[in-house]
Amino acid sequence: MIGRKNEQKLLLDTLQSDESQFVAVYGRRRVGKTYLIRETFGYNFAFQHTGLQKGSKTEQLNEFKRSLKNAGMKNVPPLSNWMDAFYALWEFLQSLPDGKKVVFIDELPWLDTPKSNMVSALDHFWNAWVTTRKDIVLVVCGSATSWIISKIVRNYGGLHNRLTRQIYLEPFTLYECELYAKSKHLGMSRRNILEIYMVLGGIPYYWSFLNKGDSQAQNLDKLFFSKNGELVGEYKALYSSLFKNPESYIEVVSILGRKKAGMTRQEIIDAIKKNEGGKLTIILEELEQCDFIRSYKSIGKKKKDTVFQLIDNFTLFYFKFMDGTIKIEKNYWSKVMQKPIYNAWSGLAFERICLQHIDQIKKALGISGVICNVCSWNYRPKNTDEKGVQIDLLIDRDDNVINLCEIKFSKSEYEITAEYERELYRKAEVFTRETGTKKGVAIVMITTFGLVENEWSNNINKQIVLDDLFHS
Repeated sequence: MIGRKNEQKLLLDTLQSDESQFVAVYGRRRVGKTYLIRETFGYNFAFQHTGLQKGSKTEQLNEFKRSLKNAGMKNVPPLSNWMDAFYALWEFLQSLPDGKKVVFIDELPWLDTPKSNMVSALDHFWNAWVTTRKDIVLVVCGSATSWIISKIVRNYGGLHNRLTRQIYLEPFTLYECELYAKSKHLGMSRRNILEIYMVLGGIPYYWSFLNKGDSQAQNLDKLFFSKNGELVGEYKALYSSLFKNPESYIEVVSILGRKKAGMTRQEIIDAIKKNEGGKLTIILEELEQCDFIRSYKSIGKKKKDTVFQLIDNFTLFYFKFMDGTIKIEKNYWSKVMQKPIYNAWSGLAFERICLQHIDQIKKALGISGVICNVCSWNYRPKNTDEKGVQIDLLIDRDDNVINLCEIKFSKSEYEITAEYERELYRKAEVFTRETGTKKGVAIVMITTFGLVENEWSNNINKQIVLDDLFHS
């Protein structure tokens, strides 16, 4: 298995406990939750069940009955409600020999149909029965991250504080994608991996469709711009799997997709043109929980000025190239890579990848152990004589230094000119003046292949290159 060592250890530790364990594993669609659980436990489950997407209560209970039969229960009683279902599961577990018994319920949120009282029944199953024994490991899983968090992780009823482990499974980093590419003999350079990551992010399932021997462009043409491409319909499926009413979430990310630096909550409300402030708070929180957006408060700004920024690679790619505006044509991606639209998008995509690899950037700066606030920053001119300032990335460090990071994607070494050097120092000067910071401001250039050595590049405090982002 590529990566996931810490997650595997957490799961395996449950088998050594002298008490029953309740584990929730959650994360976005196709990130590898089910694979992690099955591989870690060696497919050895006393009972396993997968919820039925969009199934009714009756259909869900019928499938649960089938899972009990498949597990070896000979006489499964009629299941008219979830209390019956979990009681039948309890009876079955009691009939098994001594030893640890792993119960795996996949896509648990899909069982929670309207008025089904499934969560109450699960609560009773755990509190009244499982906790009376020491040999049960209950693992629940689901792509609907917001449901898992609200109904299980943050449950304030009978399941409050009952979880003994929770695992949020994050997408692969560039480092892990490189390991995956090598394991599949894809023959990719780090630049190839970066350009694939700009589109697919670190979702292992998406990467599984890549063919060795095909170029980066050929692979993406096949996946997205061919008639039966495996990921042509993935965008709607992604949001539908995560949220029960995806339309409002899609509306918000669509709005955020128009603004590179993000928007405040009030700006989003104004763009939606509906009075849905309370609902928007929940939507923004759940989108952030699923790593589609990030929120940040710039230095010198108030809480109401918190900015929400879309950072999901796949969603940004969809908006730019697949959002109903472009007809599928043969070799479309191979052609678009030669056009200005690709250059504009790739620069933005590389910025997002840097935001997703802050730990690697901090490591390259030698500040892994330093507490930092990471944000962007902009200055809107107060009169027509001034120029505005947009800073891609600020790392505000507790050791009294602020790294002002400029991020540039290029196909070769990036050249700093005298004019660009003046612009960098103007940005630093405006930032220092407007924020009133007393910390030192050090300019960092983050590029794909470093800088052309000249008299201006020597004045940069620190360089970070693509290789640094591939650190574990």
